Amino acid sequence: MYQVPDQGGKLAVVTGANSGTGKEAAKALAGAGATVILAVRTPSKGEQARKEMLAAQPGADIQVRRIDLADQSSVKEFADSLIADGRPLDLLLNNAGVMFPPVRHETVDGFELQMGSNYLGPFALTARLLPLLLSAPAPRVVTMSSGMAARGAINFDDLQWKRSYNPTRAYAQSKLADLLLSQHLAKLATENGWPLLSLGAHPGNAATNIAASGPNLGGNSSLFFRIAWKITPQHDAAAGAAPMVYAATSPDAVQGGYYGPRWSLVGPPGPARPNKKGLDRDVAARLWSESERLTGVFAPAQL
Repeated sequence: MYQVPDQGGKLAVVTGANSGTGKEAAKALAGAGATVILAVRTPSKGEQARKEMLAAQPGADIQVRRIDLADQSSVKEFADSLIADGRPLDLLLNNAGVMFPPVRHETVDGFELQMGSNYLGPFALTARLLPLLLSAPAPRVVTMSSGMAARGAINFDDLQWKRSYNPTRAYAQSKLADLLLSQHLAKLATENGWPLLSLGAHPGNAATNIAASGPNLGGNSSLFFRIAWKITPQHDAAAGAAPMVYAATSPDAVQGGYYGPRWSLVGPPGPARPNKKGLDRDVAARLWSESERLTGVFAPAQL
């Protein structure tokens, strides 16, 4: 198991931290001495997770704050509250997401739910928090992608799946978008001389509630999905979180790196090979610009 280096004095934000990989990542960072903000949609669930973490790690510095990544106004409110605090942000872990709702849903801003929650929310959060990140000495942003990214394609003609919704393809597009986000932010950091590391990660096949909660949002999940979920190798949520924690803390992590389980679906964390679509700089730059237009959040070229 990966041993997290000392994180004393650091401030970390982990989205979706009340359960699954987010909860395990937050627990690992708090256990290593970081002040951890559990960024959650439902504060009561965040408080329960905080209570459980403190029972295991008395004295840990853990806070709960509300954010709904499917609501751009909530993203702004969350970011503004951190900026008002004025404390430099060392680690941002973009972890939260939704997976495979059988029927199409829209966010309050009119985005398809998976694209809005899994990508456009994290994009806006990252862009809004850049000034706070860059006030830290060695900040890192880790964005959780998925092995499904390899099956994705960025359809600029219909990013929101208004014409013909497919839950699996929509999820794959959102996770490819996350990988492209990590790559383009790494490019911006390098070009501008920022001290920030931007990295991607994927959890392999982690046994968390994301695979169960999405299909409950109306309709029925596919028979293929139900069978595949049962027969493919799995590891627990802590193992699924390990690549993200490794990217956030390892001295060996590199700019634009991508990390996952050693054996793709399961195993200890280490470098992973992103698919070629996730390394397409032209698509990444176009997606970044389109995301700025859609969210109205523009990351400054210079900070």
